[in-house]
Amino acid sequence: MRWRLRALSALGAGLRMPSGARGRALQDGLSGTGGTAPVPDRHRPSPGRGRGGTVRAWTELFRVSALFSVPGDALAGAAAVGRSPGRGTALAIGASLCLYEAGMALNDWVDREEDAVDRPHRPIPSGRISPPAAVGAAGVLTAAGLALAARAGRPALAVATGLAATVWAYDLHLKHTKAGPAAMAAARTLDLLLGATASIAAGARGGAAARRSAPVVPGAADNVAAPAHPVRGPLTALPAALVLGAHTYGVTAVSRHEAQGGSTAVPLAVLATTAGLGAAILTAGRAARTRAPEPGAGGLGATGPGEHRATRPHRLTPTHLLLIAFTGAYLRTAAPPLLHAALNPSPPLTQRAVGGGIRAMIPLQAALATRAGGPGSGLAVMALAPLARSLARKVSPT
Repeated sequence: MRWRLRALSALGAGLRMPSGARGRALQDGLSGTGGTAPVPDRHRPSPGRGRGGTVRAWTELFRVSALFSVPGDALAGAAAVGRSPGRGTALAIGASLCLYEAGMALNDWVDREEDAVDRPHRPIPSGRISPPAAVGAAGVLTAAGLALAARAGRPALAVATGLAATVWAYDLHLKHTKAGPAAMAAARTLDLLLGATASIAAGARGGAAARRSAPVVPGAADNVAAPAHPVRGPLTALPAALVLGAHTYGVTAVSRHEAQGGSTAVPLAVLATTAGLGAAILTAGRAARTRAPEPGAGGLGATGPGEHRATRPHRLTPTHLLLIAFTGAYLRTAAPPLLHAALNPSPPLTQRAVGGGIRAMIPLQAALATRAGGPGSGLAVMALAPLARSLARKVSPT
């Protein structure tokens, strides 16, 4: 059976890798079905008739079991700018899901002739969904995603527009070029920044409304209240977004050798990158636990002239333990398959390395959210992993 690289769906709001010989392991890795074994016959239904068959066809086209990698971007982005998940975060998640599914439908439309030869059971070549319906769905979902982003404010709409342009450019052209990994990384980076931007805009509107509704006491000096959260711009989320982008770039680079294997240098380089990302997350977590020197009277510090008080680390808290656990899960999921692929760069082991990189995206998102002070968001992201595996048993992710 010929393998096809169908969708790097965990790595960017609807973007998918080129079809061809490099395929199914990516989606298997995302869904938790884990291996490089061919998809069972139960995932290859005959063309259905009636409403049930139509629903099944669209769920196959959209690969709904792969959707669970998307919300973590917005949740990590909100945490990075010091916002609890709220209305803006929810709008960003909805926009990302729409743009992701638009990319899925668009990619199947672009690859319809190729699929007619290699994968005739897919919804479009099997006749269960027409090409105009697929490309029309891509257009409608793109418009819906932009409309949801617009509800979160103009800055969020601007980021979503860049994300949508990246999705369409990738599917229509860039996935067949050397710029493919960079496009995937850009999409993941923009998706997290979308969550950050939308969360800030919604929080700012909510704070303004609260200030307008507060009673004003004439002559009171404290009518201007301090904001509940420190004011952070969307660029505060850029480091977290770049971490996701770097991980995405590495996994995409490895995936380009899935069919033939033979690359030892690329898995080794990505393994080093993965270790560096994990170390950076933990280092930032340790820095957050370090207490700054306490200021003394007059702002000269608590120590006398010539004296120095060393910073003291706080005791480990449940949040710090969660950060360690999520980072460990990220490294445990991504690193061993990369090492195996470097030692024996055969196609099956390379495919498993790509699958491991996709599965590692969820704990990475959880670690980033927890590092930024959002342990609840981190736990919510991690809870999506078993849901993705469960749905993948019912609907093929490839």
